[in-house]
Amino acid sequence: MTIDRAAIEKTERLIRPHVRVTPVLETSGAELGLAPFPLTLKLELMQHSGSFKPRGAFTNLMRRAIPPAGVVAASGGNHGVAVAYAAMRLGVPARIFVPTVTSPAKIRRIRGYGAELVVGGELYADALAASDAWVRDSGALSVHAFDQPETLLGQGTLALELERQAELDTLLVAVGGGGLIGGVAAWYAGRVRVIGVEPEAAPTLCEALRAGRPVDAPAGGVAADSLAPRRVGEVMFPIARAHVERVILVSDDAIRRAQQALWETFRIVAEPGAAATTAALLSGAYVPAAGERVGTVLCGANTTAVDFDR
Repeated sequence: MTIDRAAIEKTERLIRPHVRVTPVLETSGAELGLAPFPLTLKLELMQHSGSFKPRGAFTNLMRRAIPPAGVVAASGGNHGVAVAYAAMRLGVPARIFVPTVTSPAKIRRIRGYGAELVVGGELYADALAASDAWVRDSGALSVHAFDQPETLLGQGTLALELERQAELDTLLVAVGGGGLIGGVAAWYAGRVRVIGVEPEAAPTLCEALRAGRPVDAPAGGVAADSLAPRRVGEVMFPIARAHVERVILVSDDAIRRAQQALWETFRIVAEPGAAATTAALLSGAYVPAAGERVGTVLCGANTTAVDFDR
């Protein structure tokens, strides 16, 4: 299956009735205490289910044949929430496997959408193994969080939408398994500089690019429930190698500070994975040139309430 602009446009038309056009906030780096460069925040955390993931979930459920056993997904949290939401909307049975590091906020959402939830294992890889076993036993359709062409096509619709909303030179995108940045990079295909941002504790794409192929990497840190699979996907890797300029690493402390800054400056509550792109700017890991038009994707808000004044 080809993952390119034409396929993403076709996908956008298919899922349009089921996803929100999320807004952008046009601001300046000066509002965050940085140099005054044009800054666009893509508020994808306002998407149904609280993250960008419904784009890929609906694409999978609408483009693939669903067996009587329904669908199954392994997730650090947001993908499971999105598959549960899409399954509820389309009347499909769903079973979701998540590890113990998954945020209680995400667990509540999965259950609230009516999916059967199984919590077990410490990492996403453990949930994926349990999910694969269920597929073999039940015949359910596996909806992969990132290593599935339909998933990348769905996530790529975010970039299609953003291009209609803002003119950018550079876009910072958080990286977990790579479904989002793979879809985004396939859409822009070099016309905008796409830069990945990962936690230091989960450098999956960084390690893959260094090795020349997806390899196992550490999978920890404050954003472990969204940005810490064991390795990036095989499907996205050639796209990333061709169209992702580079990958920046940020510390857990920088992510926490970015969460606080987003709240104090814009009253935006972002989960740690979503704050990673802002952390790249605030920490100085990425320093825009004068006048550079920078975009960041705020990709999720499924977190428990945080008292930033503690």
